[in-house]
Amino acid sequence: MKKSILLSIAFLITVVSFAQQKRDLKLSKDANLIEVTYYHDNGVVSQRGAYTVDGKLHGEWLGYNSEGKKQVSANYDNGKKVGKWFFWEGTALKEVDYNNNAIVNVSEWEVKSPVASNN
Repeated sequence: MKKSILLSIAFLITVVSFAQQKRDLKLSKDANLIEVTYYHDNGVVSQRGAYTVDGKLHGEWLGYNSEGKKQVSANYDNGKKVGKWFFWEGTALKEVDYNNNAIVNVSEWEVKSPVASNN
């Protein structure tokens, strides 16, 4: 279970770091954030989120597979992992609770049908 979560987190960070990946950037002057959307090679959104102007991940980040189905919902506060993170894998839902960049709880559920939507 932890291995799967760590792989998902590593995937999320790796995808964010690739400069060659197609992306759209938009400056949100009200929030002083850079909103970004990354795309898979097939044109489907791979991630959405925001950076602070000094390059730290901030707010909600969503990750999608190449078919556009949500796989990850993550939260950052000035580069630190915070709050509830969710990972969807088929019929499994994993919830990881972070406080100040540290895991404080992990829960997992199995359901009879896929739980993630495209939103």
